[in-house]
Amino acid sequence: MDQRREPRDSAPGTPVRAGVPEHGRVPKYYAVKGQLETLLDELGEGGALPTERDLAARFGVARETLRQALRDLLIEGRVRRRGRSTVVAGPKLEQPLSLVSYTEGVRRQGRTPGRSLIGLDRIAAGDELGDQLGIGPHGLVWHLERVLLADDERVGLESTYVSVDRFPHLERDFDPDSSFYAFLREVARVRFAAADERIETVLATPREALLVGTPPALPMLLLHRVSRDETGTPIERVRSLYRGDRFSFTTQLSPQG
Repeated sequence: MDQRREPRDSAPGTPVRAGVPEHGRVPKYYAVKGQLETLLDELGEGGALPTERDLAARFGVARETLRQALRDLLIEGRVRRRGRSTVVAGPKLEQPLSLVSYTEGVRRQGRTPGRSLIGLDRIAAGDELGDQLGIGPHGLVWHLERVLLADDERVGLESTYVSVDRFPHLERDFDPDSSFYAFLREVARVRFAAADERIETVLATPREALLVGTPPALPMLLLHRVSRDETGTPIERVRSLYRGDRFSFTTQLSPQG
């Protein structure tokens, strides 16, 4: 006879057993996390949580146990820091995995996109970048680096590389506060046809964490993209770093023959 226990009931979309180990003993911090989640629902987006001391007394746990529960919620994007306070975060931004710009993805969700320029420089491509853009290691590229904003909140860091030969007057023709994809389509008359994209989870470097305004230990989502035009010629190489607590990515799948 199969002696395995049936999974406990849980709300639709939650993991089976909702985080309860097979032995049934729930870690203390995890139980506190559940109580905190109930409190977050009561406070609503933007609501400030009581102090750590007050929460620890309220739940009858040590402050380190409470901090572990809060760290989990911070990484998951349920709460965020605002000065010395911890407040309830809004829903994550959903960025589509498709040939649309960051600007379009953020606007679709009723948020205001923005960018803060770090630098626009001409550099030698080197072996890897030269190969990806098809210009050789001695070719020159523009390196456009910008902090990504959503409603004035820093949410990511983007580095874009394009050939100087293909876009010789980029520093004159492009407004770095605007959408680069809109510039390529409307000004440079470039048509996107395909892209190769890879996603991985990383920790930000100290410089990246400072620019994005996150703790170095916060997981980030890193996207690498090489886009091509209708002739198969590479257009750009992009490295986009997004806050793991503020972003999720969506795509639409269909069966192949």
